Amino acid sequence: MCMVIFAPQDKECNRHFHSLFAIFAFSTCGGYSGGLRLSVDCANKTESDLSIDVAFAYPFRLHQVTFEVPTCEGKERQKVSLIGDSSSSAEFFVTVAVFAFLYSLAATVVYIFFQNKYRENNRGPLIDFIVTVVFSFLWLVGSSAWAKGLSDVKVATDPKEVLLLMSACKQPSNKCTAVHSPVMSSLNTSVVFGFLNFILWAGNIWFVFKETGWHSSSQRYLSDPMEKHSSSYNQGGYNQDSYGSSSGYNQQASLGPSSDEFGQQSAAPASFTNQM
Repeated sequence: MCMVIFAPQDKECNRHFHSLFAIFAFSTCGGYSGGLRLSVDCANKTESDLSIDVAFAYPFRLHQVTFEVPTCEGKERQKVSLIGDSSSSAEFFVTVAVFAFLYSLAATVVYIFFQNKYRENNRGPLIDFIVTVVFSFLWLVGSSAWAKGLSDVKVATDPKEVLLLMSACKQPSNKCTAVHSPVMSSLNTSVVFGFLNFILWAGNIWFVFKETGWHSSSQRYLSDPMEKHSSSYNQGGYNQDSYGSSSGYNQQASLGPSSDEFGQQSAAPASFTNQM
């Protein structure tokens, strides 16, 4: 089974999870639509509106979302709009997710069917490494920006905050309540998948870097000093051994007299016996 946690060195497996998590990120954010429902109960019941629906969706240009509410002063109605615009952060987040999905899909195809072209002249691994670093940075920036944007969306669509925008709700004789609050679970999920994508892409930087020539050149740079050190150590040991053997031989030669001296010493008593 393909798992990033257990097989991080498998580039095809990593890119497969990149594309899958990117789909979850842009689908939960870009496909969102929600709303809230309010109720305005006027002192004059004929002027009340107990079902005011306020709908909003991606890209969350909330200032463009308008709805009408009763003023509780005759048949006049007030046109109210939400506050805020989180479209820039939402659109940036979705754009990063879509392009990350497309690149992961293309990279997987290259890994499987064009492996020789990928490794040719070391160009493929270098491009892959640079793009991986760039997308890691974009995921971090996009997820952080969208988390802030989502916080603004939650505040702007809070029914209690929306009720404060209505003039009828400022009169104590009228009763304004929130019937239904927006569900933000999918948007919360999109933020989670955004930071998960950042972790996946950042964790894959090292495994892509190992495929580049930069990693192999650094390995050779580290191995050359080690080889020089080991060769110099071996030469020093050889000289020490040869020195020891030669000194030992000279020491052994100096311990006893030579054969000529030993012969002259033994010949002296023999000549003395003959003279006797």
